[in-house]
Amino acid sequence: MPVLAGGHQAQAEPVLTASVHESKEIVHQLKELPEDMPRFLFDSGLVFQYPDAIRGIYVTGHSAGGSKFSQLINLIDQTDLNAMVIDVKDDFGNLTYMPEKTSPYYGISKQYIKDPVAMLEQLQKKNIYPIARVVVFKDSVLAQQKPEWSFQDGSSVWKNGRGESFVNPFMKEVWDYNVNIAIEAAKLGFQEIQFDYVRFPEGFENKDAALTYSQGEYGQLKQDNVQKRVTAVTDFVAYAKEKLKPYGVKVSVDIFGYTATLPEAPGIGQNFSKISSHVDVISSMIYPSHWTSYFGIEKPDLKPYELITEYAKLEKIKLAELKNSPVSRPWLQDFTASWLGSGNYKKYGKEDVEAQIRALQDQGINEYLLWNAGNNYTKGVDYTP
Repeated sequence: MPVLAGGHQAQAEPVLTASVHESKEIVHQLKELPEDMPRFLFDSGLVFQYPDAIRGIYVTGHSAGGSKFSQLINLIDQTDLNAMVIDVKDDFGNLTYMPEKTSPYYGISKQYIKDPVAMLEQLQKKNIYPIARVVVFKDSVLAQQKPEWSFQDGSSVWKNGRGESFVNPFMKEVWDYNVNIAIEAAKLGFQEIQFDYVRFPEGFENKDAALTYSQGEYGQLKQDNVQKRVTAVTDFVAYAKEKLKPYGVKVSVDIFGYTATLPEAPGIGQNFSKISSHVDVISSMIYPSHWTSYFGIEKPDLKPYELITEYAKLEKIKLAELKNSPVSRPWLQDFTASWLGSGNYKKYGKEDVEAQIRALQDQGINEYLLWNAGNNYTKGVDYTP
């Protein structure tokens, strides 16, 4: 079991007095500790080295706990990949492993990953950097359990067109619910917490007046509803970062790529610059298939190098404006978007994955993550082209 590492506790040094020798005075001063240094640092007992640059893949709870896991480890072993983003709380709101029966999360748990500590120990042996993905405000499980923490459509919990529900980013109870899951992941030994769906539902500006929900403390702000949403989402990220400090983990957030092209996304509450200023890593989802005719590229899925290049140029400008800019580690496309229809998509293969990586590298961005929902990654890719 992980324990608090008392050796990391900040202790006062003894006061040393000035001494005089041959008329030369030497004064010894106490070293000052940084003000933001946490009093205690948690030690999971696992040790991972941050790679030269993160080159990672997405791994579901099913894959992490099943036979596919060894295949994915072999993929990393045989290539320049070096990291996994593993679901700890998935898109439905389930924990992907079983905690102790006394845990408040026991009831939302699925035993996809039978022994998360053994899994992390295996990654440690293989020098594979582990990142815990925690899906935050998209949470059908919690929305059904706690309708008052969600959005109500009449007498029912609201669902989007895919049958998914969200919980309310204005509610501090929802913040703590997710941050405490992140803390448990850090205690297990994950080196980074990646928060996903840190936002209101898509198109919320069109549902705002029709749905019933609490604005909590944010109802008192003298802001319009767009700004209240931006403030709540940004505040959550800052709160989570502060709460995770004692656990020594990095904090990253997934964000829609198009938010970097706008002052802010009005419905979902994401402001690229404000979120970026509170995280260690920003991971924009810049899959070519997910763009309309941005950057003058009529059919972006057909032009992966060009699309990624234009996005990266814009993002560099936005991040350069920040006092403390995070590492840029975008999500890239390793799937085929056939739903775009004939003539609007291409079958993504080795050349297309490499083209996206090369576009980032050409703009000075060396970290990236690859997304494939089924964890079926293209064979033969050069991950450092």
